[in-house]
Amino acid sequence: MYVERILSGMRPTGALHLGHYHGVLKNWVKLQHEYPCLFFVADWHALTTNYDNPQVIEDSVWDMVIDWLAAGVDPSQASIFIQSKVPEHAELNLLLSMMTPLGWLERVPTYKDQQEKLSHKDLSTYGFLGYPLLMSADILIYRAKYVPVGEDQIPHIEFSRELVRRFNHLYGREPGFAEKAQEAVKKLGSKKAKLYEELRTRYQQEGDAEAIGQAQALLDEVQHLSNVDRERLFGYLEGTGKMILQEPEAMLTEASKMPGLDGAKMSKSYGNTITLREDEESVRTKIKRMPTDPQRVRRTDPGDPEKCPVWQLHQVYSGGEVKEWVQKGCKSAGIGCLECKQPVIDGILKEQAPMRERAQMYLDDPQLVRNIVADGNEKARKLAQETMRDVREAMGLGYN
Repeated sequence: MYVERILSGMRPTGALHLGHYHGVLKNWVKLQHEYPCLFFVADWHALTTNYDNPQVIEDSVWDMVIDWLAAGVDPSQASIFIQSKVPEHAELNLLLSMMTPLGWLERVPTYKDQQEKLSHKDLSTYGFLGYPLLMSADILIYRAKYVPVGEDQIPHIEFSRELVRRFNHLYGREPGFAEKAQEAVKKLGSKKAKLYEELRTRYQQEGDAEAIGQAQALLDEVQHLSNVDRERLFGYLEGTGKMILQEPEAMLTEASKMPGLDGAKMSKSYGNTITLREDEESVRTKIKRMPTDPQRVRRTDPGDPEKCPVWQLHQVYSGGEVKEWVQKGCKSAGIGCLECKQPVIDGILKEQAPMRERAQMYLDDPQLVRNIVADGNEKARKLAQETMRDVREAMGLGYN
């Protein structure tokens, strides 16, 4: 019914590292060639946990966008924008809050998890409790079909889907809906109208999931229908009302396999990161200082790669031949730890080289980044305004 677009965002909370690249940005670069994509700076979301230190958000926004561009996100393929520059996010969040049961927010798994993990912060705030609702508003304002998320974020997408069902049920029942839907059926033409009715009956009376898929495909083929009639027919097909908001789907992404300098997951909170555009000498120094198998006290001591954090980096940056060389050389003490680290250094620097090159243009002329974001803000706001017109009208707020 709507364009199958993708939405994804990231909080500006400091310099991005290679874990962000392997966990998120690499996937964004791939997706931008397959779908219409919207990528946004989630600065309001950053305030839910950094409300007492907003300076870190302000300092991080533009550097983070440069990191996105450096990683290969292409503004000619995807829209890049800032959440707070599209105020319709806040408006939809407010309107959805009027009909969202409090218990739905309290049962989101990450709510208590984050409170425990960030126990040093006072997160007993209205904003933090409501952040899943703001996240839903971010998605629903663009009627995004797919949202790339890790497994731990799936409950957020299901929360959004429940919101859509509740909203469409409450506000999709326009006066005379059935009569208007039947008039829209006639506009399909006699042959398609008959098929639509047959498929609708099969779905509603027999629960035939294949029938609803065929009916939706049938509606997608009809070009002359107005958006309003199309929405009515989709709702009439499912036995609900007019479809105003679209249910998003989780696009499951693999968890980042990028280990940190200590072998644990790369994370700023662990202090084990290499930033996306880190200075070459700094990269060399950090890798050379990485801990290795504690059994290799002397150069002549054999080791076990499985007990060495450097081996985990080889899994990301080395091919089969190099990994075989590491296994044999480490276990026989045929190579030293510094020798073992060199292919990792080379692999990281090779990966970073095009990022530094792409970033330099934007560092030399920061106005280029401002222009890209301004253009993205405009495109995003136009889409958001279209959705809000429908939402306001459905909720009885469409008067002038």
